[in-house]
Amino acid sequence: MISREIRLASRPTGEPSQENFELAKVNLPEPAEGQILVRNTWMSVDPYMRGRMDDAESYIPPFQIGAPLEGSAVGEVIASNDPGIPAGATVTHFLGWREHVLMDAADAVVIDTAIARPQDYLGALGTTGLTAYLAVTEIAPVKEGNIVFVSGAAGAVGSVAGQLARRFGAAKVIGSAGGPEKTRSLVEDFGFDVAIDYRTGALAEQLAEHAPEGVDVYVDNVGGDHLEAAIDALKVHGHAALVGMISGYNAPVPGPRNIYSAVTKRLTLRGVLVSDHLDRFPEYIGKAAGWLADGTLHTEETVVEGLENAPEAFFGVLRGANTGKMLVRL
Repeated sequence: MISREIRLASRPTGEPSQENFELAKVNLPEPAEGQILVRNTWMSVDPYMRGRMDDAESYIPPFQIGAPLEGSAVGEVIASNDPGIPAGATVTHFLGWREHVLMDAADAVVIDTAIARPQDYLGALGTTGLTAYLAVTEIAPVKEGNIVFVSGAAGAVGSVAGQLARRFGAAKVIGSAGGPEKTRSLVEDFGFDVAIDYRTGALAEQLAEHAPEGVDVYVDNVGGDHLEAAIDALKVHGHAALVGMISGYNAPVPGPRNIYSAVTKRLTLRGVLVSDHLDRFPEYIGKAAGWLADGTLHTEETVVEGLENAPEAFFGVLRGANTGKMLVRL
């Protein structure tokens, strides 16, 4: 079978561009014993992938020049040489950025498309949804009556985190996003109490206006000025879940100037990597699939068509062009 994949052509300096990617053809043989051939139907592009484009030590190995990129994907098994995953099954795996993939069956997970759409397993039922769940239940647990602030709140993690914070007892949920369309969606679609447009004025002042009594829990997807404003707003013994810091992915940004307040306020600032908690998926999906089905967990998607446009989708998620999950339909 002749298929297509996107490879890393070169490492970017600063913001990535098309020249860093190469669309290539590849010949795929029939599956050997223990292998399956998958036709990918949906793939995810996520901010963390920017770090993997650099040749730097991190919690996950960097992409290799000349090799296809990787990421979460969903697809249909079109040929199988493994008794555990038959042809026709729908699976999720970590070999996106390609139209077809020949892979070991052990690296795929069969998903139940009777309880949710296939693409939901890349969003609300995928690593972004699980990250949001961990953030507000374990890393910075929300308690009854808490005031919660979420940055990057219109994104895949933030939009779920805000809704789950409400479900777990928050009295007020505040989200930040860029532009009137996203802030409208935060309130009208995702059920946030307050939406702050960080482009329209000083973030710290807007946060102080809407949470004069302070914030109990902060879910950080942005870093930079958002983390600094949140440290000012957090109450004594407040908690922050540090999920991501997209403001510094293309170029480093200075750390919070008020970091000493974390000492005087006895704050807990704790990072979360979903890869440490993959064993929690059955627990989470068992709950979240029901929330999706009854409509109490709302999701939005920004969909880009075609593998050849995956780099543009990736650029878009780094620039905040998406509302909800950014997906590529193959």
